[in-house]
Amino acid sequence: MTYAGAKYSRVLLKLSGEALMGDDPFGINRHTIMQIVGQIKNVVDLGVEVAIVVGGGNIFRGVAPAAQGMDRATADYMGMLATVMNALALKDALESVHVTTRVQSALSMQQVTETYTRGKAIQYLEEKKVVIFAAGTGNPFFTTDTAAALRGAEMNCDIMLKATKVDGVYTDDPEKNPNATRYQTLTFDEAINKNLKVMDTTAFALCREQNLNIKVFSIFKEAALTRVVLGEDEGTLVHC
Repeated sequence: MTYAGAKYSRVLLKLSGEALMGDDPFGINRHTIMQIVGQIKNVVDLGVEVAIVVGGGNIFRGVAPAAQGMDRATADYMGMLATVMNALALKDALESVHVTTRVQSALSMQQVTETYTRGKAIQYLEEKKVVIFAAGTGNPFFTTDTAAALRGAEMNCDIMLKATKVDGVYTDDPEKNPNATRYQTLTFDEAINKNLKVMDTTAFALCREQNLNIKVFSIFKEAALTRVVLGEDEGTLVHC
């Protein structure tokens, strides 16, 4: 049971691999990952059930030049393996602050982590364990945004939280246009018609079909994740 004040009981947090880099050109920045983990722990301490899908861009970026001209499916599988590395790093960081965590991979690699099964994942969430989903959907040609939408729907999450470097969806690029303003709320149709590119088309369509609202916020703002979970005016809500 969540404590009074938490708006959501179960959330899907989508973390990009790039979020783990900090100011580094690629890889995992320890200070950054611990800052993110601190925010996740605060939400777990509120009694909220947390599932996470993590990307792999921070690792794959380092080998991307060598992947140019590579078969797309092969490159996508390399990206999936990068997400497994990030998931294990997140698990280690979470458990260092005493948050019980399980990693499930869409690709079978039982010596490293569990293979994804929906029933077991839901059981872990009900036991208040954080569940990290790795290896995307397990299929090439799909992004980790799509994996997040899929797992969010499968886990019956109340909302999908898309953690970015920007504190919401803006009328224009706020780094280039100082007059750009943040949307507090948007409908799915408004986001499509305005071509705001909240996430890739497949993921966005799946969220809309499954009535899975999306909150876009900055993971780098102090306590932003907690404010989102408490239902405060943080980020942008994209809804049906």
